[in-house]
Amino acid sequence: MAAYRTVLVGTDGSESSFAAVEAAARLAGVCGAELVITCAYAPMSGAELDAAKDQLGAEAYQVVGSAPAEETLRTAKDRARLQGAAEVRTVAVEGEPVPSLVRAARRCSADLVVVGNRGLRSLAGRILGSVPADVARKAGLDVLIVHTT
Repeated sequence: MAAYRTVLVGTDGSESSFAAVEAAARLAGVCGAELVITCAYAPMSGAELDAAKDQLGAEAYQVVGSAPAEETLRTAKDRARLQGAAEVRTVAVEGEPVPSLVRAARRCSADLVVVGNRGLRSLAGRILGSVPADVARKAGLDVLIVHTT
């Protein structure tokens, strides 16, 4: 098996997802691979957005478009660099986590997707599906599920 050239990892800003980012960064560093960090987001709209803007005032830019995802990606990128990833790219993707991760992996020609194990053992995960299990089933490429919980 050849070394991985492009490693993709998803984050939602949780400590568990940042642990997956750090594991992916260490692996990318060892392989000399590019690390692509992605964050799926659903932008606010309508009354929800208006209420947030009223409460946030000058800080309202933080809830418009991909701004929350961009902040998460900045933090993830910083953490990845500390773990030895030299080449790091970030991508904010609008949509649900699983299809967004799969789409992003295809778009960047990833040969490995890294996800954390959060949700694999929960009752809700067994009934409704979990991000790691669904990505492993739908990605069509190598998936590394790292222990993050």
